[in-house]
Amino acid sequence: LHVLAERSQDTVDRMSNLKELCSGLPLDPMPSNRGRDPSVPHAPARTPNLTPEEERLALRNALRYFPPFHHNILAAEFTQELRQYGHIYMYRFCPLIHMRAYPIDQYPCRTRQAASIMLMIMNNLDHAVAQFPQELVTYGGNGQVFSNWAQFRLVMYYLSEMTEEQTLVMYSGHPAGLFPSLPSSPRAIITNGMVIPNYSSREQYEKMFALGVSMYGQMTAGSYCYIGPQGIVHGTMLTVLNAGRRYLGSDDLRGRVLVTSGLGGMSGAQAKAAVIAGCVGVIAEVDEVPLRKRHEQGWLMEVTSDIEHCIQRIREAKRSKAPLSLGYHGNVVDLWERLLTEYERTGELLVDLGSDQTSLHNPFSGGYYPAQLSLHQANQLMATDPARFKTVVHESLCRQVAAINKLSEAGMFFWDYGNAFLLEAQRAGAEVEKEGGGATEFRYPSYVQHIMGDIFSLGFGPFRWVCTSGDPRDLTLTDDIAATVLEEISANVTERVRQQYNDNIRWIREAGKHRMVVGSQARILYSDQKGRVCIALAINQAIADRRVSAPVVISRDHHDVSGTDSPFRETSNVYDGSVFCADMAVQNFVGDAFRGATWVSLHNGGGVGWGEVMNGGFGLLLDGTEEAAKRASLMLNWDVSNGVARRCWSGNSNAYETIQRTMEEQRQLRVTMPYPVQDEDVLDRALQG
Repeated sequence: LHVLAERSQDTVDRMSNLKELCSGLPLDPMPSNRGRDPSVPHAPARTPNLTPEEERLALRNALRYFPPFHHNILAAEFTQELRQYGHIYMYRFCPLIHMRAYPIDQYPCRTRQAASIMLMIMNNLDHAVAQFPQELVTYGGNGQVFSNWAQFRLVMYYLSEMTEEQTLVMYSGHPAGLFPSLPSSPRAIITNGMVIPNYSSREQYEKMFALGVSMYGQMTAGSYCYIGPQGIVHGTMLTVLNAGRRYLGSDDLRGRVLVTSGLGGMSGAQAKAAVIAGCVGVIAEVDEVPLRKRHEQGWLMEVTSDIEHCIQRIREAKRSKAPLSLGYHGNVVDLWERLLTEYERTGELLVDLGSDQTSLHNPFSGGYYPAQLSLHQANQLMATDPARFKTVVHESLCRQVAAINKLSEAGMFFWDYGNAFLLEAQRAGAEVEKEGGGATEFRYPSYVQHIMGDIFSLGFGPFRWVCTSGDPRDLTLTDDIAATVLEEISANVTERVRQQYNDNIRWIREAGKHRMVVGSQARILYSDQKGRVCIALAINQAIADRRVSAPVVISRDHHDVSGTDSPFRETSNVYDGSVFCADMAVQNFVGDAFRGATWVSLHNGGGVGWGEVMNGGFGLLLDGTEEAAKRASLMLNWDVSNGVARRCWSGNSNAYETIQRTMEEQRQLRVTMPYPVQDEDVLDRALQG
């Protein structure tokens, strides 16, 4: 009884704290300014190079959130933040509450739809999930949830007050307010970085973010749908498995070595994914903090800062064929060069597969650390001499590519992981050009071009759900529901589609064993259109039957069939000249909105950087009602078919077959199908006059 009483009191205290958090900006009195918390990682200082007038404008813009009688105090500290960190984060207003996904019923809201958004926002800012929680960065070095803490507090207030006839409108982190709408409308419409195309440059971004008028939401950070590194573990595992099939001709990756880099944010998934795939994963990381974090979480089996020990462990693991994830605390350039030296000295190629997951969409502000400098030296130089730092980064990229090229010539298979590695290497002057290649082709393929693109064209992509109860038992039950659904569907599909189903059934049956939950009780798997709809409907029915104790939020990564137009990643295998068009992502966002999504988002930037991508996402609350089932069915069918139709029209044969089968199953679906040119001589004769 004593324990139950304590738990009950804890719940009451949490609900009281959440109610206070949702009461708006704390102004009477204001909280004390505690500055940065030294116990958590922090984003590198930005260098927006504002003019004196722009500094004045940034300060004026920040003070708009507060009544004038506070301006004298806040102006001074906001100026200090701007000059010291390159942005006004408003640390004074960072809440003291333990930031995490609390059970949905504890949020002070008028509608569960609003509560589900609050839960997802707080999960994105959970210290166990977020990369730089006090700077509101979830992952990728600069993937913001909001631009400052005043925005966070206002959003939580608006959501607590929202009815089912209002929609929250979000302009790049700024809550424009609650506007009248319909119960069938989304409860939130989010846009990030919607900049006039001619001004969508990296330099303009730094200025606009410093001014507080635009924001880089990455993908799932700015749409509140990140679920921790698990969100990319599964996709990484599928990539490694299919890389083995394509490059090594085998499903059996025991004793095969994958070398890559990055253990912070989303790249932290690589170690876990390598082990699940059965291979030896060696991941370099310059920052000891995320490296140790992944080791403590059980995602990384071993850690070493001794490069000779690293080489020894690779050789031992290859020989024993035992799965291993080894974190090398050092620069990946040094590791590549040491592997090359070993090959040149002994003739033994110790690496089979290679890639890179540093945040090269953000190469000069902490996304990539050059081999010539220590972490501390690099952080100092990027703040004090950005031009010199850019030169050093380019020199490091050239060294990295030179080693990779020689190892590839010896038989290693390397691919670009969609992090703008090859794009930035090309800009640095490294030898990555492909003779006769198009604008999006390089010496090495992107993983979309060779691996994931065909999977997208089959309609498979990263479907996710979050159990809002916070109860692990709900997650276990939904795992079983999803696996059972996929097993039933897979009996009546083509062999190629069945292979993808089998990979995902294997994944979901074993997911609970791998300790992948960080933050919310969430899961991800790759599924096609039919699988997504059937899983959502089955989970919704389980909620109605009270087998699942609380509503479930479904969403996906923007990195999906329809969500993203990205010429250097998601749509890099589109060859009809439309690769730089973004109709698909925009149509996806709009179509999800009026087909039943609880919230929708559209971002400039994501994965490969600001100005390089347009991407959209959604969240949808399943609450066990018939209305939720109708919304899920209508929206998920569109959410996938939109992208498959676009890929079909561009000439992808997998997408052609997929959309044909979908039209046979859905009589209301009518897609314009392409007629391919069967005789190339027809073109030659016409063009030659």
